[in-house]
Amino acid sequence: MKKIFDITIQNRKILYKILKRTPPEILLQTPEGYRNNIWWNIAHVVVTQQLLLYKLSNLDMRIDDSLVQKYRKGTVPGNNPSAEEMDNIAAFLLSTAEWAQDDYEKGVFNEYNEYTTSTKVTLRNVEDALSFNLYHEGLHLGVILSMEKILLKEQVF
Repeated sequence: MKKIFDITIQNRKILYKILKRTPPEILLQTPEGYRNNIWWNIAHVVVTQQLLLYKLSNLDMRIDDSLVQKYRKGTVPGNNPSAEEMDNIAAFLLSTAEWAQDDYEKGVFNEYNEYTTSTKVTLRNVEDALSFNLYHEGLHLGVILSMEKILLKEQVF
């Protein structure tokens, strides 16, 4: 499991760099042909990890439920996030990954509610959830990089 946590942290560092280096007007722009934007994808990654690991383990999530309602599967970008919300998500990128590793090592994930994802992968325990989450975050990083390429190409300097 250590490798899964290591890869997750590296992925989250990349997302953090993208979040910090990308101007808000680019983060919040939805490219033609997409349903969401870079910002939504980054916030969605944070929310999904909390749902897959904590909620399905009957544990309290480490993030506020208002974020879950805004960025869970099936949502689309709504109102622009406040500066405070953007700062919170930026901080959560690394902290939630670190907390998950710490909680896993402490053995707090004692139960798990089986869940079949939209890609038809059935998660039966937290190890399955951690593995699937890594796949999920990789998909979203790919989407983000694709969006970034499109949006930065469209910019006139």
